[in-house]
Amino acid sequence: MSYNLFLGIILLVAVILILIVMVQNPKGGGLSSSFGGGGAQSLGGVQNTNNFLDKTTWTLAISMFALILLSNFSIDRGADKGPILKETLNGIEATTPAPVAPETTTESEQ
Repeated sequence: MSYNLFLGIILLVAVILILIVMVQNPKGGGLSSSFGGGGAQSLGGVQNTNNFLDKTTWTLAISMFALILLSNFSIDRGADKGPILKETLNGIEATTPAPVAPETTTESEQ
């Protein structure tokens, strides 16, 4: 259940991160200018808006990275099961016949 919670939070952070990156003002203008970026610029100034978007982008990216790492520990792997690779290799060894050395004959035996 906690893995599903992590997955939901990761998806939410990813969508917000996508929106924040799209709103940022690159050298060519970006989406902020086409969606009324002038109102945001008059609210806190261009420099304050850019600083806020930069800090928000880094914060969301770092939090998404941390959530992905933490979600790995919340995956239910079963308490009594060992590593799957080890079980697979043991199964292969049990079913594979031992190699047989080829019979060689020498000229003196013929």
